[in-house]
Amino acid sequence: MTIAVISGLFIGILFGFALQRGRFCMNSAIRDLALLQDNTLMKAVGIAVLVQMFGFPLLSWAGLITPSPKPLFWGANLVGGIVFGIGMVLAGGCASGVTYRVGEGVVAALSAVIGLAAAGTITAMGFLKPVMSYLQTNTKIMVGEASPTLANIFGLPYEITALVLSLVLGAIWLFVAMKNKEEVEASEGSLTQRIFVKGWTWLPTGIVIGIIGILAYWSSASAGRNYSLAITSGWITFVKKYIVGVPDTKIGWDAWLIVGIILGALVASLIAGEFKIRWPGWKTILQTLGGGLLMGFGAVTSAGCNVTHILSGLPLLSFGSLLGSISIALGAWLMAYLIFVRPNQA
Repeated sequence: MTIAVISGLFIGILFGFALQRGRFCMNSAIRDLALLQDNTLMKAVGIAVLVQMFGFPLLSWAGLITPSPKPLFWGANLVGGIVFGIGMVLAGGCASGVTYRVGEGVVAALSAVIGLAAAGTITAMGFLKPVMSYLQTNTKIMVGEASPTLANIFGLPYEITALVLSLVLGAIWLFVAMKNKEEVEASEGSLTQRIFVKGWTWLPTGIVIGIIGILAYWSSASAGRNYSLAITSGWITFVKKYIVGVPDTKIGWDAWLIVGIILGALVASLIAGEFKIRWPGWKTILQTLGGGLLMGFGAVTSAGCNVTHILSGLPLLSFGSLLGSISIALGAWLMAYLIFVRPNQA
């Protein structure tokens, strides 16, 4: 077995297990923040980003990775991000959320994944490619020959900028939490029960997923793919290989990551007694399929889904990922308002 198979599968199993036990879904995090003023899941996302913002520069200093921030295509990031955000609310989960829920037996998540993979492939190499190419080509902004980041626009080294920023933001967070006397909820039961049976609270979930992201960048770079966690590209690879039949398509690290996520979530849900085949009805299937289609177009157009931009791109200080992240949130809030808030105001 090659390093891409072994490391991608291994990281995927860890990621899928952590996603399932922590119920880590950015659709829920963004939606709850706007509709319920509940920032619990968003705190887990923030911790994961900060942990990676601290870890990525250390990997770079050690020569284990080369920082590769996503480009800034302001038009593509904006349009693709908003469309993706709208889609993930309709799909009932973000790219990572619907992927791990396939391992739990959620049929609606499978339909969303089918839409994500299909539209992602059509946008990458089919009739929607001209739309994606136009937006990316005509709205691209560079800093010299590099993608703009918070570091290079000021002529600063990425490693020092990211390390200092992670420590400053972490210190501010700690100060605010102490001032507000915020307590960290702890799961009850033995250590084994807290890991394998009880749901994880936001702090361990964020820390574990952040560490997995660091390990992912290292193992992915070792396999010849110089980026951390991502979802959509892996699904597209399977479509290209087994559905479209594109010659010489290789099942690489990111595709094996997808397999691992599903296996990890399956194992976690079986141990916790949460696995169950769930059929939601055709109306929901069609809605989640449509949401997946929008996510696939949005992810490829914006050069990244929520995992690529928010979880992996923000720690690299990428302006493209920052704009993509904001656009995803705006799209999600818009659709959440239309679905959950406006009907109750009528």
